[in-house]
Amino acid sequence: MREWVNNIRRVEPYTPGEQPKMANIIKLNTNENPYPPSPMVEEALRKMDVGFLRKYPDPNSDLLVSAIAEFYGVEKDQVFVGVGSDDVLGMAFLTFFNGSLPVLFPDITYSFYDVWASLYRIPYEQIPLDAEFRICPEDYMKDNGGIVIANPNAPTGTELPLSEIERILGANQKSVVVLDEAYVDFGGTSALPLVEKYENLLVVQTFSKSRSLAGVRVGFAIGHRDLIAALNAVKNSYNSYTMNTPAILLGTAAVKDRAYFEDCCRKVAATRERVKKELSALGFTFGDSVTNFIFAKREGTSAKELFQALRENGIFVRWFNKPRISEYLRITMGTDEEMDRFLRFLKSWLAS
Repeated sequence: MREWVNNIRRVEPYTPGEQPKMANIIKLNTNENPYPPSPMVEEALRKMDVGFLRKYPDPNSDLLVSAIAEFYGVEKDQVFVGVGSDDVLGMAFLTFFNGSLPVLFPDITYSFYDVWASLYRIPYEQIPLDAEFRICPEDYMKDNGGIVIANPNAPTGTELPLSEIERILGANQKSVVVLDEAYVDFGGTSALPLVEKYENLLVVQTFSKSRSLAGVRVGFAIGHRDLIAALNAVKNSYNSYTMNTPAILLGTAAVKDRAYFEDCCRKVAATRERVKKELSALGFTFGDSVTNFIFAKREGTSAKELFQALRENGIFVRWFNKPRISEYLRITMGTDEEMDRFLRFLKSWLAS
């Protein structure tokens, strides 16, 4: 009598980082920004009149789209917004990857990509990174149904030079290339200047990391107007009101405060460089991260045991129980005070 279960779509879901409920912890496991949003966001929140909540939000999110277009020097019809970059990326998978050839993305990268591909029944191929966790552009120069690259990559933190990105773009004019730049603001080089040159390029970014709005969920894409029109057509066939009004208003306030945004990114990057030196002195090895996290291992030290020891002492980092990376920990940059506490514990634990 339960034959209806045969019609349920089955997929292995994405597993987000733990969101612990206990107090007085140091949370370095989900790449959130340790600093609060812009004071302009706080002011916009105070001025909100809850009366607007009885009405539907603007389906075009015009206020936010206009602010993003102005900030990045593009036209409004080149901007698409969504509920975090996950929403934008998921919509891109649904919109652009509908052929019979596989979509290509690395084997070690943001683990939502294969989930979307499975959910939407998109054929895909995971291209192995090399021994140093780098992308080989030549691996992407073959027939495909689309390409997705996180740059800088997560969880490794390293960046593929823009010249190599352009090689991949030049060799794949027949398919859409999506660049996920969630961490680019902390020291990476954005491919946004290439949007005018390559009509098949879609650049996706988020307000969750560098603009401290993970709790509001604001993401966006910039690309050729035909790509954006296609995304909007699919969105409006699925849910016209993806962005709620508070997110539109607070996101707009955040993007208008350029000075705060740039200062916050500088602080996080400075902390990252300091922590790199400390970890290196303790025997850890890692790639040259340009993100707000470090992906590190220590020869002879069990990543799982260190992860558990940190957790038991109220310090949360991310451990991936996956092939090739199970001896690494991904460590988000907190405030300098938080990282000092993390490093003190690390030194004490290693000494014992």
